[in-house]
This record gives sequence, structure tokens and C-alpha cells, in this order.
Amino acid sequence: MSNRGITLYLHVHQPFRVRNYSVFDTSIDHNYFVDSNPLSKTSNEQIFRKVADKSYRPMNALLEKLLETHPEFKLSLSITGTFIEQAEQWTPDVLDSFKRLVDTGRVEIVAETYHHSLAFFYSRSEFESQIEAHKAKIKEVFGVETAVFRNTELAYNDELAQWADEYGFKGILAEGWDKVLDWRSPNFAYQPEGTKNIGLLLKNYKLSDDLAFRFSNRSWKEWPLTVDKFTSWVEASAKDQPLINLFMDYETFGEHQWHDTGIFDFFEEFVQKWLAQPEHVFYTVSDALEAHEPAGTLSMPQTVTWADTERDLTAWTGNSMQQEAMRYLYALEDDVLRTGDDELIADWRKLQTSDHAYYMCTKWFTDGDVHAYFSPYDSPYDAFLFYLNAIRDVRWRLHEYHKTGGLGG
Repeated sequence: MSNRGITLYLHVHQPFRVRNYSVFDTSIDHNYFVDSNPLSKTSNEQIFRKVADKSYRPMNALLEKLLETHPEFKLSLSITGTFIEQAEQWTPDVLDSFKRLVDTGRVEIVAETYHHSLAFFYSRSEFESQIEAHKAKIKEVFGVETAVFRNTELAYNDELAQWADEYGFKGILAEGWDKVLDWRSPNFAYQPEGTKNIGLLLKNYKLSDDLAFRFSNRSWKEWPLTVDKFTSWVEASAKDQPLINLFMDYETFGEHQWHDTGIFDFFEEFVQKWLAQPEHVFYTVSDALEAHEPAGTLSMPQTVTWADTERDLTAWTGNSMQQEAMRYLYALEDDVLRTGDDELIADWRKLQTSDHAYYMCTKWFTDGDVHAYFSPYDSPYDAFLFYLNAIRDVRWRLHEYHKTGGLGG
């Protein structure tokens, strides 16, 4: 019997959230990201330390245990530059535990934009700069090279795949969205339309979201989700199909699904149960692409993401606030980069993180609940105002730079 494999990919990210930065701070205080009140809802240190306790430390400990117990267990991670910077500053032990995972040789790191930005859709040169910065940071911290790419929020289209192919990546990740797949299954490798050397892996969103979003939902008709039930679903989905790609946020474990839901015990038992069958394996993303020839070509001319019911960019660009914020931000690119001022450039890049636009989303119903859960602000309008005040201050700093030959304030 041929192998049936799970490609487990977890995304590790924390943004630098903009504090409650008022119009009275502009031109006076250029600190957008550090809240003087450690208990503030926008305190990045407070949030990071909380998630480290709830998710990063216990999940990394579990992954170390699974890697030691099961030589066949493998997984892939993407880790943003903004996460690494915060871990270096506040929880170096967490970063060390990620290093130990990678040092096993069975945890692959996936490439992405350093600042978790949507720069591909606004500035190709800035996008490529962030890819290069991320590759360099991963090499510096973990000592490994990246070979497979995922764009921020899994935002994907044919043009991106063609770019990644020309850049030299051997693989790229995307959402396995029904409206694009039509009759096809996400449980195969594909070749993106118009490419020569790159493979495409698609998230099995139904099975992934059973863990990421539905696991603790008591109104879900399948609650409680048992290991036997989930394993039977995975086996049924993989029948006569070689791959099950489970893609989700790392913070699924312990932060989105709290410890008391049983998510950690569930995951440990599921790995054990899956590997109990000799034909069952786990793949890294590179392993999956090397083990399976493309089942065909796949075209996604329109951008597909892994967020919200529409699976498009509307979570970040769907209203006029979001559009205005991004337009103002990227209009500053040339002027900011020309200064050569490392601090100003770093602030401008932190403002590119997609989370800022996500917090401005005004969708309601189910998606709106998800957005509200992740936002540290009282409303999308507050998120927009604080963000725009930071943009105003960046403009002021540019004005001072040109007036005095250096940054003022």
C-alpha cells in the first residue's frame, strides 16, 4: 500500500501593534509600538508574554516530545521577523526552543515576508526586500536556508507563483478553495499555471479548520471532536489521495484553542494514532513536493487567501479606511527609504504588517466575531485613527529630515 501523508504546517507570528497613539503625540513622541502601561490591551510585551505562556512554551515542549518519541514525525513552520524580534527581546527561551526543533532536521522553515506584509500587491521592490531580509534572519537565527514560500495570509495568485518560480523557490503554499478547485481535490501536489519548476501545496481547509476554529465550539454538531473521529475523517479524505495538508496558525494550540479544551492531549494522541499505521507518514513541505509529482496544473488568476468566508483580500482591503491607510503607507516608500535612517525605515516597515489593516475590518456576523477576537482596539475606527496618526508622524519626521538634513524631534 502506498504512503498516505500529512503535511503539517504551522504559522508563527506576532505583530507590533500600534498603541493608542493620539493626534497630540504626533511630532512629539515617535514611539508607535511601546505602550507605557504594561497592562494596556495594546501592550505588545504583555500580549507576547501571555501567548508564550499559553501557546509557544507548551506547544514547543509537546513538539520536542513528539519528535523524540516518533522518528517519523515531521512538520513545517513559518516564523515572521516581527515574531523573532519580540522573542529575542522578551522570551529568548522560546526562541531557543524553536531552534531545538529546527536542529532535529525534521522541522522545515518556510520563507515569507519579514514583516508579514501585503507588499506584493503594493510594491514589488519592497516585497522582495522583505523576502531577502527574512531569508537572512532565518539563516542567522536558525542556520538554515528556506526553499518553499508562503505569502502573508496565504494570499496567492498565478502572478505570485510565477514570481516565486523565477525567484528560485521550489514550492509555494495556497488555500485549497472549492471555488477554484472545482472538481479537483486539495489532496494532491499541483503545478501553478505558467511556471516551470515550482510545486504547489493546497491547504485542506475543512480538516484544518476543524482544529483551528471548530475544535472547542460547543454548538458545532461534531463537538466534541475525538481523535478516533478526526482520524477517520483524515483517512477518508486521503483514500486514494496521497496528501492531507493541515495548515493553521501555531497559536491554534493554547491561544485560540485553550489548554482546557484538551487540544494538546488531542494533538499528541492524534499523531500517535496516525503513525501507528505503517503506511502513514508526516511530511515537511519540501518532502511532500519531492515525494509527489504534480497531479496537473492549477490556475488562480484572482487572489485567494485563507481568511474569512470570501477567501479574498477583503479582510484587509474591503473598506475605505483600509484602502486609505495602505495607500498613504506605500506612498511614503521612496521618501522613507531615501533617508537611509534605520529607525524610520524600521517603523515604516512595522506599519506594513497586515494585522493593522485587519483590525480596521468592519465585517459583521461570523467573520466580524473573528476580527473582534484578534483586535486589541475597542473598534475598527479606533484602529484606523491610531494608525493614521502614526502615518502623520512618519510624514512629519520626513519633513524634518528634509528641513534639517536629519530627523527632528
